[in-house]
Amino acid sequence: MPPPTPPLDAPPFDGSLPWKMNSQVSLRPESFGALAYHFGTRRLSFLKSPRLVTVVEGLAGAPSADEACLRAGVTEEEHVSFRRALAALAASGMIVERTVP
Repeated sequence: MPPPTPPLDAPPFDGSLPWKMNSQVSLRPESFGALAYHFGTRRLSFLKSPRLVTVVEGLAGAPSADEACLRAGVTEEEHVSFRRALAALAASGMIVERTVP
């Protein structure tokens, strides 16, 4: 199954920036990955890979989304699809850009 595609009007995803999971989002582990529920928008998203869950959970502790992918073991060949999945999560508000003091 192909990774989710962000909406056409979504701003481009910048993996070099720091990101984090939205504070209004909760993850529920599942055998396929996780369910992400946004309490503000009441949207439900499926994270269809345990490694994508690891990336999303690691965003807050990494200096960038790209680094979170590297730390989770995402290969160079997989990087484009993971960045596309993160772009879709950003467009839906599941992850948000993190401000660094």
